[in-house]
Amino acid sequence: MNVPNRADIRPGSKVLIVLKRDQRSGKLTEGVVKDILTKSVTHPHGVKVRLESGEIGRVKEVEPGAMSS
Repeated sequence: MNVPNRADIRPGSKVLIVLKRDQRSGKLTEGVVKDILTKSVTHPHGVKVRLESGEIGRVKEVEPGAMSS
């Protein structure tokens, strides 16, 4: 599965992330990006972000054209 790179993710983007505790099951959590924590352009497991809810995980999908208002 191709994971989005850092350029595809912005604060306010709606994303699906996998939390650390859900890595084995692959369960995805939906939320809105507050901060991008990964400094590099890409990461093989997904760019790490903090959601507005405070949860931290790696981005697996970005909802196309979806920006929170």
